[in-house]
Amino acid sequence: MNPILTSIIQTFSAENISEERKEVLALLTDYIRNKHIKGETIRLNFICTHNSRRSHLSQIWAETMSHYFGIKDVCCYSGGTEATAMFPKVAEILNSQGFEVLKLSDSTNPVYAVKYALNEQAIICFSKAYNHAFNPTGNYAAIVTCNAADVACPIVLGAEVRIPVKYDDPKAFDGTNEMDAKYAERSLQIAAEMWYVFGQV
Repeated sequence: MNPILTSIIQTFSAENISEERKEVLALLTDYIRNKHIKGETIRLNFICTHNSRRSHLSQIWAETMSHYFGIKDVCCYSGGTEATAMFPKVAEILNSQGFEVLKLSDSTNPVYAVKYALNEQAIICFSKAYNHAFNPTGNYAAIVTCNAADVACPIVLGAEVRIPVKYDDPKAFDGTNEMDAKYAERSLQIAAEMWYVFGQV
């Protein structure tokens, strides 16, 4: 794994995650643990309204943490209630935090390849609806990462379980002096919580 990523991960502590958040994360931990015990493939689809920020960060950090803890057969996806584009600041922040981010296309909805380690397969990221053909059609957990998607998706077709794990949207700080800091903060919050989840498995 990239040394910068490893050094960031080593700073995480369960003591910095509130008991309230641990309760929120417990359903996700239980789902992953039960699948792992049964030797079944673990499919996680992180869903937000536009599939532009929080859902991508969650997908990438969850996949990274499954590798970090050596938990096999984990496949992470992301999607939205509609497709837009992965916001460029997400790629920029991930790159600054130790990921190798390659932009594979220059369309209005670019495709990115994100790598956490040189010899591991890249995570492919682009904005899509949660039920896009790129994503699983069944036997997966739908993890809802924003309030709007939580309301818009009371039922997620094909999902075995629907788990709200909601994050504040860094979009609120777009165009401000706090933008970089808030995107980095949200990315690291998601990273720490995915570290906690997979560390409990």
